[in-house]
Amino acid sequence: MEFVEGIREKDTLELTELLKKQETDGEILVEGTVHSIRKMGEIAFVILRKREGLLQTVWEEGKTNISISDLKEGDCIRAAGTIRREARAPHQKELRLCAVRILSSPAAPLPLAIDKWKLNTSLETKLNLRPISLRNIKERARFKIQEGVCRGFREFLYTRGFTEVHTPKIGAKGAEGGSNLFKLSYFHKPAVLEQSPQFYKQMMVGVFDRVFETGPVFRAEKHNTRRHLNEYTSLDFEMGYIDGFMDICAMETGFLQYTMELLKREYAEELKILGVNLPETRKIPTVRFSQAKELAAEKYGRKIKNPFDLEPEEEALIGQYFQEEYGADFVFVTHYPSKKRPFYAMDDPEDERFTLSFDLLFRGLEVTTGGQRIHDFHMLTEKMEKRGMSQEGMEQYLDTFKYGMPPHGGLGIGLERLTMQLLGEDNVREACLFPRDMNRLEP
Repeated sequence: MEFVEGIREKDTLELTELLKKQETDGEILVEGTVHSIRKMGEIAFVILRKREGLLQTVWEEGKTNISISDLKEGDCIRAAGTIRREARAPHQKELRLCAVRILSSPAAPLPLAIDKWKLNTSLETKLNLRPISLRNIKERARFKIQEGVCRGFREFLYTRGFTEVHTPKIGAKGAEGGSNLFKLSYFHKPAVLEQSPQFYKQMMVGVFDRVFETGPVFRAEKHNTRRHLNEYTSLDFEMGYIDGFMDICAMETGFLQYTMELLKREYAEELKILGVNLPETRKIPTVRFSQAKELAAEKYGRKIKNPFDLEPEEEALIGQYFQEEYGADFVFVTHYPSKKRPFYAMDDPEDERFTLSFDLLFRGLEVTTGGQRIHDFHMLTEKMEKRGMSQEGMEQYLDTFKYGMPPHGGLGIGLERLTMQLLGEDNVREACLFPRDMNRLEP
């Protein structure tokens, strides 16, 4: 009988371990995928793709146990060799091969030239061939940076006393209301895919005071734009015992500051590959909704068309205004009209036409929606009544407030939109591993 007693250490080295090796350290072992082959007569450069980046290896006729003609792009290999310094190689080191064993080979040639620095193909083709296109170094670097954003969110909130929760994605009723819900049959009962974890994270404030979640949300909106997805990843948090909605803005600012430092420290290679300039996060300006519209209209000569919401062009102009006037990449737009916010949004006691809520614009695109919630049971039910809403199906949510809740608020951040703006991409699908939109359910 065999017992498993923990991790089995491999005798092969990863890139960071390999780069610490010296020319005098003797033979070492590596594993990787053949990313590209450049034949130069009696030698060939075989570039291996590993999880941490590219490694240049050198095949030499008569010194390597395998013919170069037996190797092809896409082969997964185990190789033995010795380290040599080479200023022109990635990381200034290369592996001189003495033995190669092919672990697996592709059954067909690659449909994309993934070894090119930039994939010379359309977005549609990249998405159709997503499992292959993501093997390109620049393509996959996007999602390492996205990992850093998500990691920063988790790490920062852990340091601020938040508890991570995982809420259901199938529900009986949507948090936001309206018609943008995917409906399904759940054992012969009507159900929906959740458009937000809002109700559940509010419930959990009554348990843990501060909670957060990262997970998918679903919006059945018939938008086919560069900024919309029908399934996206939301970074959500909710916190109790707040003094006002600006506590939420301050917490998000702290997250952004922490995350940009994390990216600078831990993801420098990916930032360099993509040429990313990290945004300024030392201080973020705030502006009331109505004032933001007026500032953009006055400076750029744009007539205000919709007094209750921001149109995409307005968001872009507001972002441009604060970049030009204050050098700010982010701006909090606060006090959105009550009629454009969900029923649970706290109205401004000084003017009930507006709410104690906000959006965060990043380089002219909304990436966050948040604010203070109504925590008083009677105030909540009165607002529902004013809006003509029924309490049917909402009993368990309302019970949360019936039995006492602290003043609280929170937000939701669109991970793909935040990544898109951070990378300077023009389409949110570039920042989504496997996009789901009106026309795409595969791969």
